[in-house]
Amino acid sequence: MLQKFIHIIFLPCSEATLLMEKRNAENISPKENWKLSVHLKICKWCRAYKEKLEILDTILKRKFSKEEDVKIKDSEIQGFKDEVLKKLNI
Repeated sequence: MLQKFIHIIFLPCSEATLLMEKRNAENISPKENWKLSVHLKICKWCRAYKEKLEILDTILKRKFSKEEDVKIKDSEIQGFKDEVLKKLNI
């Protein structure tokens, strides 16, 4: 019961996923970081999302760092992430 209360009222999954994306693109505030950490401790679904997000970021960075002709900007990576989130309706 307490987990459900914290999960819904304290930081819903929709906000947690946005904070994960924001943290990958830029720094988040200490308060946001703390709230996200608490959420990730109680939500297995968001932990799984975080792992997949980290894998995707690693793959994209590795792919584009090998190709010297192609320069990708952080804003382009963020745009890609935003499009994926829209398609997932998060």
